[in-house]
Amino acid sequence: MILLSTARFALFVDLENCGAKAGTLTNILDKVKIRGDILLGKVYGYTERFSDLKEILLSNTFTVVPSIRYGYSQKNNADIQLVIDALEVAYTNPLIDSFCIVSGDSDYTPLVGRLKAMGKFVLGMSRSEVASSVFINACNEFQFLETVSSVKRSARQEKSRGKDEPLDDAGLNKLLEGILSEQDEDEMYASELKGVLLRLQPDFNEKSFGCNSFGKLLQKLSDKFGTFRVKNDNNNVLISLPVESAPENGPKMTAENWQKIFSEQLRRYKDDGFERVNPSILKADIQSSYPDYSEKNIGFKRFSDVLKQLERDGLLKLEMDAQNNMLIRML
Repeated sequence: MILLSTARFALFVDLENCGAKAGTLTNILDKVKIRGDILLGKVYGYTERFSDLKEILLSNTFTVVPSIRYGYSQKNNADIQLVIDALEVAYTNPLIDSFCIVSGDSDYTPLVGRLKAMGKFVLGMSRSEVASSVFINACNEFQFLETVSSVKRSARQEKSRGKDEPLDDAGLNKLLEGILSEQDEDEMYASELKGVLLRLQPDFNEKSFGCNSFGKLLQKLSDKFGTFRVKNDNNNVLISLPVESAPENGPKMTAENWQKIFSEQLRRYKDDGFERVNPSILKADIQSSYPDYSEKNIGFKRFSDVLKQLERDGLLKLEMDAQNNMLIRML
């Protein structure tokens, strides 16, 4: 059994699939680092128009496979190269027990099957607009790229300073919350939590926060913000998020504010570099923020009716893909 906080990953990224945005690539890396170490990374389809990715690629020691345009089969060539590279790693590098494939193409399904047959854990990621249901179901775990940005986004919102400045207490607290929320277990050892934190923030040092041990820093943040719990168990420090209960005075969606709420969520997708999303992604994100959400509460029978009204209001455009699935295009 592979423990996801100590997994050792090979990461293969189809740049065209992920949109080749620096923020999206950073979020992919963060998501994988929470699950384990990235021992090897490769990106496919690189051209000079993706030059803003250079710093991220170099600092994470990625191998870059360039895109050479020659004929109609160029995309297939990159796909085949990714499959060859992934299988070579699986057969020759026994240290790697997990694979992350950033692409939703159903052509990768046989690769996923072979990796799983070798005992490897396979994490798939893709934009919802191009994710094949066959590929999604083949993976051990699958994440839509629209949903992978929450961990670092909340920390960035707390900072509001230059990107190279260190986290303050609030930003670090948000980052730790994000790590804890990604875990399968209810509790996490402080040493394990620090290991994940160092993968995300290699320059982290508890002394920068005025504490001489990580345990004291955790207790300080817990006392200050109260968003996670710290307890000692036979000299081991365990961290956990409190059990959530339905907030009585939490945000409510009403017939008066629902359009503004949907508009803000659509803007966040656009800011993160997504041109289109699957309607199920939008609904899931709305329900996550507003658990009491229902179409009837805002005057509609179906979610599709909500989308059609938003289209009439000029907030989105409804489109159909080649498989006749509905997609939302941000305006």
